[in-house]
This record gives sequence, C-alpha cells and structure tokens, in this order.
Amino acid sequence: MTIFYMNGCPYCKNARKALDDLKKEDKRYEAVPIEWIDENANPERTKSYDYYYVPSVFNGKEKLYEAHPGDDYTFIRSKMKEALEAAL
Repeated sequence: MTIFYMNGCPYCKNARKALDDLKKEDKRYEAVPIEWIDENANPERTKSYDYYYVPSVFNGKEKLYEAHPGDDYTFIRSKMKEALEAAL
C-alpha cells in the first residue's frame, strides 16, 4: 500500500492515527506493507498517480481512498480500514 501525504496535513495525521489504532485492534493489519511518500519531498514519485488531495492511498495503481476537505477522523478511519482489508 502506498500513501501520499504532506507534513502538517491534519487529514494525514488522522490517517496515521487511524492506521496505528487499527493495527492495535487487529494484528492482521501489521502484515500490510505501507510506504509513506511525502509528495513535497518526492514530487517525481507522484507523477504517475491520479489524485489531488492527501492523504491518498493506493494499492498498486488502484486508488483506495483520497481524503477531501471536511473528512473527519471517523470517516478517515473507516476508509483506512477498507484500504487495509483490500491490501490483505
């Protein structure tokens, strides 16, 4: 699983927290490899992916979730859980 993020992004912070919480609740999720890519530090890595907002979560080139302004923690957590399930 690949996650594009930006430092200081509150939605990205919620995604990290959600993933940490989900891994504590279900040990199966620890088996999912996650590559976090800072889009500002690695802009060349973002060019072949179709997204606008961060965090954006991909399994290969398939977009599993793209945050949008207003997404709250509960919604982000549900999308992170869906992404982990898809990546298992």
